[in-house]
Amino acid sequence: MTPTSEKAAVAAVIDDWSKAIGDKNAARVISHLTNDVVQFTLAPPLQYTGKDAEDLQGWFATWRGPIGGEARDVEIHAGGDVAFARSLVRMTGTKTDGMQVDVWFRQTLGLIRQGGTWRIAHVHTSVPFYMDGSFKGAFDLKP
Repeated sequence: MTPTSEKAAVAAVIDDWSKAIGDKNAARVISHLTNDVVQFTLAPPLQYTGKDAEDLQGWFATWRGPIGGEARDVEIHAGGDVAFARSLVRMTGTKTDGMQVDVWFRQTLGLIRQGGTWRIAHVHTSVPFYMDGSFKGAFDLKP
């Protein structure tokens, strides 16, 4: 494959993974992950290893309707059997308690090719925090 087609293949995996999150389809989300995926997500714990559709489905159950997603400043690098992507991501929607969510966060994904298919092996999402002594998450930032 050419570098351009490799990037397109990686982008297609990330796009479908993101749409599966928006659709709250746990089986489709985890189909894009390696069995030993390492995730540093917004929710505790600090590190999570492996697939767990039941936990993901539990999180999906806390949302009313679909989960909105938008990515900006996406940059993908792919070579050989390794790729990574970084972007700013906006998550929107309504929680079951009526709370409106509209937050931007940083995301980096590491992918590997397994059996000719790109799979996500590492997920890192983060929100900066204010370093003024409050240690509060900077959820009000927008690109």
